[in-house]
Amino acid sequence: MGRCSRGVEQLQVAEVAVAGLPDERLGQIVAAFVVPADTSLTAEELDQFALANPQLARFKRPRRYVFIKEVPKSAVGKILRRKLQVEEYELYDLPVQQ
Repeated sequence: MGRCSRGVEQLQVAEVAVAGLPDERLGQIVAAFVVPADTSLTAEELDQFALANPQLARFKRPRRYVFIKEVPKSAVGKILRRKLQVEEYELYDLPVQQ
C-alpha cells in the first residue's frame, strides 16, 4: 500500500473516484467523488491532504469534492465515470458543520 492510500484511510474515506467535469473557465476540472467513512470529514481536509501530498502535482489535485453514498460501478466492478459526469449518483447527507 502506497503513502497516498494510507493518508486517505487516515482521512476516513471509504472510497473515492476521480473524474473530469466541464468548467467554463478551464474547460475541464478534476473532481473527487468521495464516499466518507466518517461524517466529520470535510472538503477542506481533503484539499489540505491533496496540497500536502508531494506525489500529486498542484494542477492534478481536485478542484471540487462531491460527497456521495456510493461510487457507481458496472456488474464487474469497474467505476462508471460517465455516471459521475452526468450527475447520476446519490449525494451523501453530511451534517452541517459549524
